[in-house]
Amino acid sequence: MTVYLDHAATTPMRPEAIASMAEELAELGNPSSLHAAGRRARRVVEESREQIAEVFGARPNEVIFTSGGTEADNLAVKGLYWARQSAAASRRRVVTTSVEHHAVLDSVKWLAQAQGAEAIWLGVDELGGVRPDALRAAMAPDPGRIALISIMWANNEVGTIQPVAELAAVAHEFGIPFHTDAVQAAAQLPVDFAASGVDAMTVTGHKLGGPIGAGALILARGVGPAPVLHGGGQERDIRSGTLDTPAIRAFAVAAVASARDRAVAAKRMAALRDDLVRQVFAAVPDAVLNGAPPGPGRLPGNANISFPGCEGDALLMLLDAKGIACSTGSACTAGVAEPSHVLLAMGAGDSRSRGSLRFTLGHTSTQEDVDALGGVIAEAVDRARRAAPRTPR
Repeated sequence: MTVYLDHAATTPMRPEAIASMAEELAELGNPSSLHAAGRRARRVVEESREQIAEVFGARPNEVIFTSGGTEADNLAVKGLYWARQSAAASRRRVVTTSVEHHAVLDSVKWLAQAQGAEAIWLGVDELGGVRPDALRAAMAPDPGRIALISIMWANNEVGTIQPVAELAAVAHEFGIPFHTDAVQAAAQLPVDFAASGVDAMTVTGHKLGGPIGAGALILARGVGPAPVLHGGGQERDIRSGTLDTPAIRAFAVAAVASARDRAVAAKRMAALRDDLVRQVFAAVPDAVLNGAPPGPGRLPGNANISFPGCEGDALLMLLDAKGIACSTGSACTAGVAEPSHVLLAMGAGDSRSRGSLRFTLGHTSTQEDVDALGGVIAEAVDRARRAAPRTPR
């Protein structure tokens, strides 16, 4: 039986979400059709939109359904850049951080390479945090040339929470739209779109206990990105494509359940996470916790730990052989493991960045999961260290 400690990648669907999706899959109707079956499907979509809006502190007409977080991030970054640059050709700068999810990171890089954008990469501190004064300093010299700012709500690798409301307020001092990827934050923090003051926010269903393939970009009134997809004009002409009614319904059900349980679940996850860190450090005393210390500045379900002398990929496979599922938090291209771009940006160095694992907890995590890791981590680290290539003196 697998001990699942990779909830930041995806978390199991909630039973009520599975039941609602299964029920909807047996129904018929394209929500864009005008006949009775289509109107029934449209009613399901609009009721789901209202539920998601309520969960995230938004108006229903601010919720734009997408296929998930990656599409929503692409729509926000590319769409807002194109719309703002079209209105004023001088707006070619995109401000973001060096620790973003690749859906934002690679979108900005593509705009720079293919569209003539100028990327401004904000650095982070040793905990992975972005300071509002650093954002202000990056914007102040020539704010009229900035198209948008995108800074994630909470980091997917190390769990550090950014001061999103303060950062959005700085952006608005200069009249610049602010997007945040709240994919990791939405399941564990009280994410409120209106209260945060952001202009665009990404959320997705499968991090909340909903299905893969349903997400949303929440857009404030008056914020209109250029479409990335063209076609039938669904979702206010911002995102064309036939809406996946069963997935959207399950997304909404999961979002409501997640919000209902969030406070209790976050407290429980934090306690489990703290015990996980304790057990790992007892077994491997020279391990290093990456990111903000446990507390209000870190996601309650996140523990990113570096193991000196180990290759993260090798350690991951050794744990996998013991039935423990976790993540390196790094990219792997053409079979060559790359160090985590997040840890490198935090100043961790190549070796520490390569030797890190991300353990993330969710709504189904148990004490038995934590104890299972604690029981095997010492042996796995010892084997990984013995197998690691030695650096010549």
